Amino acid sequence: MSKLVIVGTVAFDAIETPFGKTDKVLGGAATYIALAASQFNVDGAIVSTVGGDFPLEYIDLLEKRGIDVSGIEIVENGKTFFWSGKYHNDMNTRDTLVTELNVLADFKPVVPESYRDSQVVMLGNLHPSVQMSVIEQIPNKPKISILDTMNYWMEHTLDELMEVISKVNVITINDAEARQLTNEYSLVVAAKKIMKMGPDFVVIKKGEHGALLFYDDEVFYAPALPLEEVFDPTGAGDTFAGGFSGYLANTEDYSYENMKNAVIYGASLASFCVERFGTERMLELNTKDVNKRLQQFKNLTQFDIQLT
Repeated sequence: MSKLVIVGTVAFDAIETPFGKTDKVLGGAATYIALAASQFNVDGAIVSTVGGDFPLEYIDLLEKRGIDVSGIEIVENGKTFFWSGKYHNDMNTRDTLVTELNVLADFKPVVPESYRDSQVVMLGNLHPSVQMSVIEQIPNKPKISILDTMNYWMEHTLDELMEVISKVNVITINDAEARQLTNEYSLVVAAKKIMKMGPDFVVIKKGEHGALLFYDDEVFYAPALPLEEVFDPTGAGDTFAGGFSGYLANTEDYSYENMKNAVIYGASLASFCVERFGTERMLELNTKDVNKRLQQFKNLTQFDIQLT
């Protein structure tokens, strides 16, 4: 089993959807990624920062799931990153109400010494300079490095982002971001352009419409499971990334064929995330739930057809 290092936010979120609202709850990209990856019992560590206001029981929750928390810096006199958002009725669009960087504004990541030989690196959505700093702290090139990013960095730090993109094997972005990054409407053409920027694999997330995996001239599609209830999409993309990277770290097979399985696992875990607010569903998830959901994916996608 490969070591997995995860860089990203550990944060407070306050969420409002058509189905209700929360006060401050546990959130952050690294949190969702790690909780999803922990389903594979990987040797994983979070690199992040929180303030003195961050409850220690949240740290304990992560640790109890086998996640190494030694790379989470606690700034005693600082405040934890906070994001608040409100989703529209379609649950695909949202308005950001509050963003407080707090301790994240001066975050300088330090990868724990025992994880500097990690074979899998998951760069959660953060400033590209922070992501690059983590890459530079891994002396031997990892077997697979995965980058998640967003439109904000494309708009404000494009040059730094392009440098990070050139260093990774896999990039995961949504369809709108793929089009913005390449100025191409066709996702097939966009993926080919992105592969020329450096990555061997491009994963384009399409929310409730699933995800696409591109490699050379190959394309694989994983649907999203139709759900009866969708309470909160927050963290679904990060949960996908955690399932994807956790599965690869567990299997130590980084081929295109195995990446198809990783996409399915990522999509499956993301389908749990949206069933409750924040990280609530991910914190109660068990192996039986995961296996049952995977069987549903299998039933959804496999069929026999008689050709005439």
